[in-house]
Amino acid sequence: MLVLTRKKNESIMINEDIEITVLAVDGDQIKLGIKAPRDVEIYRKEIYMQIQEENSEAAQIPGDLLGLLQKESRK
Repeated sequence: MLVLTRKKNESIMINEDIEITVLAVDGDQIKLGIKAPRDVEIYRKEIYMQIQEENSEAAQIPGDLLGLLQKESRK
């Protein structure tokens, strides 16, 4: 993990097209601004993990369900 120290209104760059700026610091919270191309998806980690879990669950198709669908299509 790369650890950087930044002050208010200072930024870091990721590649050539993603800029993260510290907008405010209030106690133990910071407010970040992110400039990135529209095709770059940006999520809070807890939301990203929830999406990954839901996608994984949706991808698991029970074998008996496939069999039932095949039987229905033969009718």
